[in-house]
Amino acid sequence: MEIKNKNIDHGNAFDWGRVSEKYGKYRDIYPEEFYKKIVDLCLCTKGQKVLDLGTGTGVLPRNLYKYGAQFVGADISENQIKEAQRLSEEKGMDIQYVCASAENIDFPDETFDTVTACQCFMYFDKSTVLPKIHRILKDNGHFAILFMAWLPDESEIARKSEDLVLKYNPAWTGANMQRSIPTLPKEGIDLFTVENAIGFDIDIPFTRETWHGRMVACRGIGASSLSEAEIAEFEKEHKAFLNTVPEAFEIPHYVTILNLQKNR
Repeated sequence: MEIKNKNIDHGNAFDWGRVSEKYGKYRDIYPEEFYKKIVDLCLCTKGQKVLDLGTGTGVLPRNLYKYGAQFVGADISENQIKEAQRLSEEKGMDIQYVCASAENIDFPDETFDTVTACQCFMYFDKSTVLPKIHRILKDNGHFAILFMAWLPDESEIARKSEDLVLKYNPAWTGANMQRSIPTLPKEGIDLFTVENAIGFDIDIPFTRETWHGRMVACRGIGASSLSEAEIAEFEKEHKAFLNTVPEAFEIPHYVTILNLQKNR
């Protein structure tokens, strides 16, 4: 399903469903330290019922499944949900998935102990979504907003890859990420209290293939409105660049976790 947001990519449409297979293969990159931080905050643990908004290919539920929570994943893209179901079934995981945008989810009041949104909160209509999350959370429930971005100013590989994305898609607004601790959106001030606002650095290992796949599976290329010919040209040029770097390398990333507690 195409998404248009005037604040993202200058309003150009994008559709994660265009790149679901590559998304499932190349964007399941969060290290165990990332998941351990979530669990250490007493989120997504045994006995909890968790809703993961913008679940994509179910990366968060699948990787946190071993900690014992009961997961529901929701995403606006039917293709993303199909890939999430396939990957979960391959591992014998009992995860429920629904195809719905964050704005249109429909669950009874006080259904969930935790709601998560990983790498997707920027796409949501906060004035609609935050009251809905507040309603479906149990008393003292938590909403965790999670994000991880590479740091182009600290990696020549990341910077040159970004430059190539911008060459083919100048409207892409996902470049030049910097460290920044997240804050509570104004739409949620009366609904939630900040319990934790965390930022930390982490190095993610890649090979030439997996970094190339990660870049193709980004919003600026695979999920964008670029033609197949344009994407093929990007891939050709990006692979040529990667042939000049070591076969294996690390890319520095910055992770943020904003853990909000529901106000009564």
